[in-house]
Amino acid sequence: MSKAKIGDTVKVHYTGTFDDGTQFDSSVGQTPLIVKIGAGETIPGFDKGLEGMAVGEKKRISIPPEEGYGEHNPELIHEVPRADFPEEIDLKVGLELQAQGPDGHSCVLSIKEINEETVTVDANHPMVGKNLNFELEIVDIA
Repeated sequence: MSKAKIGDTVKVHYTGTFDDGTQFDSSVGQTPLIVKIGAGETIPGFDKGLEGMAVGEKKRISIPPEEGYGEHNPELIHEVPRADFPEEIDLKVGLELQAQGPDGHSCVLSIKEINEETVTVDANHPMVGKNLNFELEIVDIA
């Protein structure tokens, strides 16, 4: 039986949870995720977890932050003049905004603090610093 390896495209069902058991995502009951292993389409630990699996195989993996979204980076927290935000946006702590970085890539900014003059935003991924657990099932290998 063929086993998934770097360069293979696989269809996989997954359920992702945090260490406390809270589910953050799942493809079960939906279209499976299609991933080319090793192409950087997913976090490194997810790719590693798929390697060596066969069609129909199920597996549970735990991904530490360094193989997931990394550790919290204080350099990704910025104070932005409040005037830089469009007036129609109702600014609130916890609000997530889509922004485009200087390199052209989009990112999500989370508002952490608001005062009269500035808005403090955090560009760290929401799952930064967290252990991620996945239940995986390979549906197909191409």
